[in-house]
Amino acid sequence: MPATATIVEVGPRDGFQPIGPFIPTATKIDLVRKLHSAGLRRIEATAFVSDRAIPQLADAVEVLAAARALPGLDVQVLVPNQRYCDKALAAGADHIAFVLSVSEKHNMNNVRLTPAESIEEYRRLSAALPTGVRVRLNIATAFDCPFIGAVDAAATLAILDELVPIRPNVEIALCDTTGRVTPDRVGALFTMAMARHGEPRWAYHGHDTYGLGVANTLAAFQTGVAVLDAAFGGLGGCPFAPGATGNVATEDVVWAFNEMGIATGIDLAALIAVARDAAALPGAPVGGRVRTALAGAGCIGLDRAA
Repeated sequence: MPATATIVEVGPRDGFQPIGPFIPTATKIDLVRKLHSAGLRRIEATAFVSDRAIPQLADAVEVLAAARALPGLDVQVLVPNQRYCDKALAAGADHIAFVLSVSEKHNMNNVRLTPAESIEEYRRLSAALPTGVRVRLNIATAFDCPFIGAVDAAATLAILDELVPIRPNVEIALCDTTGRVTPDRVGALFTMAMARHGEPRWAYHGHDTYGLGVANTLAAFQTGVAVLDAAFGGLGGCPFAPGATGNVATEDVVWAFNEMGIATGIDLAALIAVARDAAALPGAPVGGRVRTALAGAGCIGLDRAA
């Protein structure tokens, strides 16, 4: 089990994208700055995608510029294809997160391509990237699909067999898109993936639809996955995954690691304050437990070492 955990804050992208009322750009930038002040040093700040499909992220250029101005912040942005990757690079992005799904039906709904077509898109994108641009691969529906249910581990491993050789040094996130996976399956799939492909750096992205977000995150961590996605206030929910609710709440994950004596570098009290701001956003689907629990307990636990 790793000695420290790296939390990737995905609220400004995955958390904001399902919210209907447009969040003013200045508000988004203010929240990113507050997350940075709380100690987050890696944030998925936005995505370069179709404004018609996800109008909430139409201000990607402005948000990216503001986030990149923050000292010591690793800013990643999501892209679905070469076209939007080029737009992100033109806007100054130097950390790209490319997404594709194991499930054909989800991939068609999400990016309008088959998984095989997305693999070839990634191959072209990867070959064209300028030197120094970092890459993360988000493997959506790695465990479960909103349309077909449980995804066989063999299908996810087969996708990895094709993707890993294209760019062996990337970070690969196995994503529980629906929040329906259980800790035993999380641990088992990462164990198999690591045994088969030891070279990539691994990450986990989970949702909290059935209340297992923290448990699944810890299951990934205990197999050696040190990079873990979460969203402040438990924001989130994929527009292309019916029924999926928010991401596991960043404050819940940080509280759990604090209690375990695992360093994250994040100030829990400051994080909870910005999570409350997230919960107040009009139309925001929020989640998480720690904000309410600590408020009722008189903030016991906030003084633990981050």
